[in-house]
Order: sequence, then structure tokens, then C-alpha cells
Amino acid sequence: MRKNELKKAIAAGTRALNGWLAIPNSYSAEIMAHQGWEAVTIDLQHGAVDYQAAVGMMQAISTTNAVPMARVPWNEAGIIMKMLDAGAYGIICPMINNKAEAEQFVSYGRYPPIGTRSMGPNRAVQYGGADYWQGANEEVLLLAMIETRDGLKNLDEILSVKGLSGVYVGPSDLSMAHGKPPTLDPSDPEVVEAIKLIAKKTGEKGLIAGVHTDGPKTALTRFEQGYHFCTILNDARLLAVAAAQAIKDVRGGGEVAKPKTY
Repeated sequence: MRKNELKKAIAAGTRALNGWLAIPNSYSAEIMAHQGWEAVTIDLQHGAVDYQAAVGMMQAISTTNAVPMARVPWNEAGIIMKMLDAGAYGIICPMINNKAEAEQFVSYGRYPPIGTRSMGPNRAVQYGGADYWQGANEEVLLLAMIETRDGLKNLDEILSVKGLSGVYVGPSDLSMAHGKPPTLDPSDPEVVEAIKLIAKKTGEKGLIAGVHTDGPKTALTRFEQGYHFCTILNDARLLAVAAAQAIKDVRGGGEVAKPKTY
């Protein structure tokens, strides 16, 4: 089976970078994937992406060395299994609040005897190899999103779940859970300490910690705090930022307007 290069890079100490796709288009996915990310994640939760578009986008990502991953809409067996069968080498699952939900997630994403994933890795065999089913439980990453007060409170129990690869932090939801405005670079002391604590505890367990950021400066801070991989915005936001900057450069004067996308 093809090895998970993101997993290998993190194990080797690489500060891995993850691209993020919200635009449902294989051409833009191909362009993003060719820019040098260690992984590229298709967002089926908040992105405008459905399953059919995601399959074509994974085919585009697979023209590069970037590891194809997906954030699913919810902790639901059907979509998790379908994305894995389509060739996702990592699943990010939102709103994991406790051990039972983490166990459900792992069950959906692992073949027996660890989990209850059904056999039928259609495109995954094309990407991963004919022996995919033999190595999938080892190579595929399952990352639980920690973005609520309950998830934070139950972090130790979540991290204890066998078969879980690690966690992924959603700073905007975590900020809102603490009564603060949503932001990818929180400044509230309680939220900042929570972000640090998640990385610390995850690292102590020997698991992977990932996080969403608003740019290189925040990503560098998160790496210093112990995170193993960082996402820098998404394709829609990067496109909007570049367009706004180009307009400013031509017209001159003033600050760049805030892009009209999240």
C-alpha cells in the first residue's frame, strides 16, 4: 500500500503545511495541490463541495505528492466510508465532544477488528494499491476536531481512543464556544491557553495535532506551540486576498479591503 507521506513527514519532524479546498472544482484543486503542500484537504462541511465534486478533486490532488484528505460534514458513517473509499488518506471530523463520539468516528474509519468500516475501497485501490485493505488501518489518518468546551473538557478521554490518529483544532468555533468572536488567530487568553493545552496533551500522547490558521505568522506560532501541521486559509480566501491585493496595487492607496469570504 502507498505510504501516507504526511504521516511520514510529521514523524520526521517536518513542520507540515496543509492546503484547504472550499471551491468545488478539479482544476483549482489541481493548481492548489501543485504548490508544495504536504497535504490538501477537501472541505465537505463548510466548503461548497459535494461527494461527486470531491472525487474529481481527489483525482486532481493525486497528480501531485500532496496527501489527499477530507473534512466530512459530520460524524456519520456513510460519508466517512465513502470518502475513504474514494481515496482520502485522512479524515477530519468536526465537533467531537467526548470519548463515545471519538469511538464512533474511529469505528467508521477503521476496518475490523478495530472498527466497522465496510469493505469496498473503489478508487482507494487505484490510489493506494491492491493491498490497500491490509494497510489502511495503519496509513489512514483519523483526526477529531476539538472546537467546543465539551471537547476540551473531555480531551484526555478522546485522546485515549485506540485508532485515533490525533486532533485538529478549529479556532473559530473554539473562540465562539468561549463567548468570543470567531477568529483563526484568537487573542483571548482563555482561548489561547486552550489551543496550547490541546497541542501539549496531544503531543504527550504521541498523536498528531493540526490546526487552522489565518496565515504564515499564526502558523509559525502554532508550530512553536507544538502543532505538527497547519492549514493556511483556504483556496477561496487565498484567491480573494490575492485579487484584493492586485486591485490595491493598481489603484494605490489605503489598506486592502477585507475579502468577502471566510
